[in-house]
Amino acid sequence: MPSQVHIDHAPWFTESRLGMFVHWGLYAMAARHEWVMSFERQSVGDYEAYFKHFDPDLYDPREWAGQAKAAGMEYVVLTTKHHEGFCLWDTKLTDYKAPNTPAGRDLIAPYVEALREAGLNVGFYHSLIDWHHPDFTIDDIHPLRDAPNVEELNAGRDMAVYRDYLHGQVRELMSNYGQIDYLFFDFSYATGPMAARYPGKGRDDWDSGKLLEMVRELQPGIIVNDRLDVPGDFVTPEQYQPSGAMMSGGREVPWEACQTLNGSWGYDRDNLDCKSVDLLVRMLIDGVAKGGNLLLNVGPTARGEIDPRAAGALAGMGEWMRAHDRSIRGAGSTSLLPPADCRYTRRGNRLYLHLFAWPLKVVHLPGLAGKVGYAQLLNDGSEITMEALDPSQAAQNTQPGGQPAGTLTLKLPVQRPNVVVPVIELFLNDESES
Repeated sequence: MPSQVHIDHAPWFTESRLGMFVHWGLYAMAARHEWVMSFERQSVGDYEAYFKHFDPDLYDPREWAGQAKAAGMEYVVLTTKHHEGFCLWDTKLTDYKAPNTPAGRDLIAPYVEALREAGLNVGFYHSLIDWHHPDFTIDDIHPLRDAPNVEELNAGRDMAVYRDYLHGQVRELMSNYGQIDYLFFDFSYATGPMAARYPGKGRDDWDSGKLLEMVRELQPGIIVNDRLDVPGDFVTPEQYQPSGAMMSGGREVPWEACQTLNGSWGYDRDNLDCKSVDLLVRMLIDGVAKGGNLLLNVGPTARGEIDPRAAGALAGMGEWMRAHDRSIRGAGSTSLLPPADCRYTRRGNRLYLHLFAWPLKVVHLPGLAGKVGYAQLLNDGSEITMEALDPSQAAQNTQPGGQPAGTLTLKLPVQRPNVVVPVIELFLNDESES
């Protein structure tokens, strides 16, 4: 992978650490995965019923913004168009758009307005893929891939025509809604590990260099992800937790894990495989400890609401973030090695110890003896007492010991704080300590 661009021009991204992804389109009506058109080999005609009946009468982007804000999120990213080709805005380049459904209006404009009112950064997702467009050639993930006359169908399709359409739609999105802070393209699959599964399309099909140049010209302050098959501003591990900092060109790069609540991006009514709030919070902490962000997805219903399961998860994260956000927002990784079942995050001279498991009475912190001036539980600001054990003292009877020189020992209450993940805030004596 080529080296990624620095994002010094957008410090809000690595400061915020937590954002909300929103996958919403006609597939919310099917309510069985956003790839339903491809999975079920549906033709454009088969899919038309959703277009004719799309009427999100409960859509209130201010409510979405409020839920994101309450969850401790600082940016939101909405699908302007997913692979199905349906457009949520009043594009001039196709009739396959929200204003021509019973919705009867541009759904992107109120979203942008709601985010700005709430003080959230505005993000767009835009699919490079389009299964509805008549010139998008059929490939191994296209709904018509099993049609008996694929070669004949492709003979009448012209990717150059589609490419102009793609660029034109991105130009609209970058020109008509004021400042846009973030753009997530999705996705290229001509090279790299995806190619073995889905031989298909990449930078030449999208003319990625020219597309990215146009985006940066129209929105100079924007950050763009890494899925154009050319270098982007940050990398996007999806549906897994990286084991460490993400690397490119021999150096650490900004990254953002995009994760679902239940394995599906779009609304999936019968999918009950939901992650617990405990797991979501630990995923967030784990990512920040490795220098990354979490972009957590919700899939609103066809009527435009965030469903109760997703709303509950957001509320649970918000409750934890309310008391612990300073261990996340503006924090990042450190070279200090945490104890087992713990993660460190660091912000200036404050080191945050996140305890994934609550130990009995003590926790030993290697290398920190003499380097911490004060310690407290973050949830209530109550003091945690500390001592540096004599390294020559063996552990015996009721006296802990046997720790390496330089170990700081924190004395904990027996009762675990009633929070999802307890955090101890350590005030370091010297901000220059790594």
